[in-house]
Amino acid sequence: MRILKTTLLAMMLCAATAMGERADAPHQSERDRMVRDQIGERAPWGRTKVRDKAVLDAMRRAPRHEFVPGVSISAAYSDRPLPIGHGQTISQPYIVAYMTEMLKPKKDQVVLEIGAGSGYQAAILAEIVKEVYTIEIVPGLGEQAAKRLERLKYTNVTVKVGDGYHGWKEHGPYDAIIVTAATSHIPPPLIEQLKPGGRMAIPVGPPFQVQQLLLVEKRDDGSVVQRSEMPVRFVPLTRGKE
Repeated sequence: MRILKTTLLAMMLCAATAMGERADAPHQSERDRMVRDQIGERAPWGRTKVRDKAVLDAMRRAPRHEFVPGVSISAAYSDRPLPIGHGQTISQPYIVAYMTEMLKPKKDQVVLEIGAGSGYQAAILAEIVKEVYTIEIVPGLGEQAAKRLERLKYTNVTVKVGDGYHGWKEHGPYDAIIVTAATSHIPPPLIEQLKPGGRMAIPVGPPFQVQQLLLVEKRDDGSVVQRSEMPVRFVPLTRGKE
């Protein structure tokens, strides 16, 4: 198990300044178009529009082209998932935005992500919430994600290489949890690490087939309710050796 803090100066840097710097990065017009035409006001017919302003603003700021392989930069803002190596993908922008909105993220929250991948979903969350803890089982992806997030000044993200099924108990309980790979069931450790009143977005179903994107809510009395949001296709959650 390796923990990779994106920077040792996290508490000393101004997050607002970092976000302002990223907003002036190249490809801004592509991000604006992506949000307008794929996610927000002009989202395609039949697609639920994302309306949370904080989520839309985060999608406009985060440089998605920095989170895809060089050969895919020209397609970074297209309406589709892209391969990032090791059999993994970066989800299409709409799914990233929709799952983020499902969490109802707030600036004082701490969020756990299972499946860091290239780090893009963590970056979107980091634009909104107080702290993000993210787990990636593939060492190459996890290490690259940590370096990338540090370079882009996402000072409130901590990356761990490990098995996400068990969550990250040391930093819980969490206001929200997001799982970016499909599971056959909702992992009990993640339910345990979710705060009362917390929300979880997780795709559940068979590997390489249609799954259901579930919203899981933990009530104040500890009981759990869930509902299906939409059919999705995610790569399966990779497990470590028990």
